[in-house]
This record gives sequence, structure tokens and C-alpha cells, in this order.
Amino acid sequence: MTFYDFTSPVVPPSGVPDFGDVHERAVVNGARHGTPVLVGPGGRPDSRVNLFFRTGAMAGARPSTWRRYAYALVVWLNYLDSVGRGWWEATARDVEAFKEWRLSAVANAGRVQPTSFDTDRAALNSFYCWADQRFGVANPVASVTAGGQRGRGPSGGAAGGSWSVRDPLRPAGATRRQVKWMLRQAFEQWRDIGLCGYDFDGLRRRGWRGGNEDRDAAFVDGLYGTGLRLTEWASVLDVEVPEPSAQRFVPAHLAAACIKGGRAGRTYRIPRTVLRSVAGYTDSVAGSRIHAIRRAQKAGRYERLTGIRIVVGYRPQSRHLLIEDDRGGVDPVSLDVLGPDERRQLFRRTKGGLEPLWLWLAPSGVPKKPHGWEDTFDHANDRVASVWTATVGDGRDPAACPLWARPHMLRHSFCLRWYSILSAVWRSRVAGLSEEQMRDLRDQLGDIWFQLAALMGHAHPMTTRETYLEPFAGLEFDYLMALLDEDETAGVDSLLHALADAGGRTVQPVSITEADGR
Repeated sequence: MTFYDFTSPVVPPSGVPDFGDVHERAVVNGARHGTPVLVGPGGRPDSRVNLFFRTGAMAGARPSTWRRYAYALVVWLNYLDSVGRGWWEATARDVEAFKEWRLSAVANAGRVQPTSFDTDRAALNSFYCWADQRFGVANPVASVTAGGQRGRGPSGGAAGGSWSVRDPLRPAGATRRQVKWMLRQAFEQWRDIGLCGYDFDGLRRRGWRGGNEDRDAAFVDGLYGTGLRLTEWASVLDVEVPEPSAQRFVPAHLAAACIKGGRAGRTYRIPRTVLRSVAGYTDSVAGSRIHAIRRAQKAGRYERLTGIRIVVGYRPQSRHLLIEDDRGGVDPVSLDVLGPDERRQLFRRTKGGLEPLWLWLAPSGVPKKPHGWEDTFDHANDRVASVWTATVGDGRDPAACPLWARPHMLRHSFCLRWYSILSAVWRSRVAGLSEEQMRDLRDQLGDIWFQLAALMGHAHPMTTRETYLEPFAGLEFDYLMALLDEDETAGVDSLLHALADAGGRTVQPVSITEADGR
């Protein structure tokens, strides 16, 4: 499997006359940048399978969706090849056997969690629904499309009269979201050991060479502090990062083309501690970013890149870049329409040579691709496990190390912290109110889930509730407040004081200056 990359030209193979432009032919055949291409074990593609990503509903999907579904489809096709079955011949029994192999077969060392298989199930169902309409291939994925029992709402009643559409193939474990979070102390310990060369005793390891530690620490600090998804934070340009200020949380804009399913950009907040970390990484003297750029300029790497676009200016009020066109003119282009792959091609001219606008750079100086950060997390987890085994783990299996992190865990942790803060604020607002007054307050301001949805960038609060309600609902309020560090607790206190000043229902301590009349 590979993916069309329209940002890099295809070099014709030697000795093949009239090779032509592959990308031009691909566009005629319905491909776009990021469209998957699957090639079978015999070395030839099945045009019917590849057509799935170029027609119907999938044609308008995002590259990230293509990527997930393509990997799921490849696993299924490889499984069918191993049992001597064509994809057009598959039956419901084949799908059940595939499910058993993926989830519980002893002979399969690469078994997955139910939530992971749920992506396989959704991808196969979409593929076969399309193949049924296009080629008359029966869908072997058992599903419920009508009827069934009414779904139950959180309170036990009917969920708005809607009907359940749960697929019987979906694993039972897939209904529970794999929500995991890290306390700040655990996150900082993981970051310092895995990315910054420390031991569990808080001291630097001898011989540590951390040429990229300021970049890696700033990146994970940003994920933990902003709650952005990996691709969203990884696609930020340097012109989109605000300067550090006295504000505790500085507003920034996230481009629509970088948001999962985004139709419009949104505002998010960057903690000032994160901005300081980013400022250290981008420092024009000591930061690792400028050193990576200088190495790339000296080696002439940027000049060898294809498809780069030169930015000659930026209008922050309208969020438009001024980009040179082929005629020597300048076109204003909104940052909201530039997706991650286009952003990696943006450069400006400086006295030292070309310089990327992409914030996060590899040691070679070229823009680091978003999915490359998964490797960074893997390496950090390996380092933490290795140090743990050699010290506090007393030689135990590194797989038993209790300290580890994945990118989305940091987003979950962000949500839990703000759930704690908003719970504190909400409790202060509803204290002493009647049921009717509480309803009025919800109508005016929305409940916790509306506010959390805005912070998380979810289009609807039900997405936030369905993902986070179950694991959060059982947490005691005192436990939630214990999760916050001193800075976050101070933020909650400030919010409560502001509410007290506005509402006039809370007795506050008298300050010394007030008592003395000064």
C-alpha cells in the first residue's frame, strides 16, 4: 500500500519511453493527494478495490480517514489471501473468523483491543456496502440497519425515540472508550525521563545527548496543555504561535483544514508555560530549531525539495499568507484552507537562505510529518521502560513498566483537568438554587458538557459526553480537585472569586488593606 503524494513528482523509470505524468493520469482516474493505492500479492492492483477510495462517499473523505480505512482493508485482504479467498467471495463466517483471529486467536501474536477492531468493522462495512451497490457483491458484515430495540439514554429512558443501530459484529468491549489520562506529575516524569534524559531520581543520565529535547518537550507540553489532536498541533506554522505574554492562557487560531472533520477554524488557548517552551525551541540563538535550519541551508536541502511555495508576507488580521505565484505575482491565501501537506511546502527567503514556516522540524531541518511523532512517543516509552527496569523495576520485564503515554492520552488528560475545573465552577453557581433556577442557568450558559465540547473542538456536546461521561461519572469531586496542580488550583480560585464578585452571594475574607482602611 502507498498513498499519492502530489507534492513530489514521480521520476520516470529509465528505459520506459512515453512514461507521461503519473499524477495527471491519477487525477483523471479520480485520485487526490493522499488517495491510497493497494497492490495485491501478485504485484498488480485490483482496480475495483482502489476505486472504493475514489467514488461515492469515500471520495470526499479526508486523507486521515483514507489512511485508517486503507490499513484496515489491507489487513482484511491479507487475511483472505492467507485462507485462499477472494474479497468478492467472503461470507459472514469469514468475517467472524477474522474477528476471532484479530481479537482472541492464540496463534496471533498481534491481537488487538476491541476498540481497534471496531475500526476494522466500520471500514469493512463501508467497503462492502459500496461494493454491493457498485458491483453487486454481497456484504458479509452482519449489521442492523433498521428495527431493533430503542436505545437508552443516560438516565435509562428512551434516547429521544431513536433506534439502536449497533452492529452485532462490534465487540462488546468497543462500547467502552479507551479513555486514559495522566496526572501532571506522571506526565512530567514521563517527559523528563523519556525525552529529556533524566532518571527516576530526578538526575540527568550520564552520557545523555538530547539534541532535540527542547523540541520534543515543547511538543508534548503543547499536547497536554492545549488538548489538541496530534495532527492539529503538529501542523502549526510559526506565524500562528502567539508571543508569550502575562496572560495565563493565550488565544490562538486553529485552521479549518487541520481540524478533524473541520468545516471552520476555531480558537483554542495555549498556556503561557507552553509558549515559553516553544519560545525556547524557536530561540534564534540557542534553540534546536535554528540549528536544524542552518544545517539544512548549509547542505542545500531546501533547494532540492520539490513543490515548495515561497511566502513573502503574512496578514495576521485576516490570517492570509502572501504567496508567490507562477507569474511572479503574489496571491493572498487563507491559512484555513491550507492542510498539513501543503503547509510543509511553505518557505520564506532569509539572509541565510530558505527557511520553513512549519514549526516542528526534523534534525535534518525538513518539516517533521505529523505521524512521525508516533515514533517519538514509542522511543520515549522504550527509554522510560528501560530506565525503570534498570532501577526501580528491579530487573523486571520492561513491558510491566507502569509509566507510559500515547498522544491521545494527553488530550484525555486535558479534558479531565477542565472537567474538574468546570465542575468546581458549576458547583459554586448552583449552590442554593432551585431546580427551575438551575434550568435557567443551563439555558443561559450551557452545562459542563457544552463548555467541554468547545474546549475539545467537538461539533456537538454529545460527542464529548459519549466519549468521556462513563469514565468521569464515577469520580468524586474531591478526587477531581486533587488532580489539579498549584497553577490550575489558582485558576479555579480566580474563577470562583470572579463569580463571587459578580453574584454577591458568597462571603469573602477581608483583606488586611481593607481592614486597615488603606
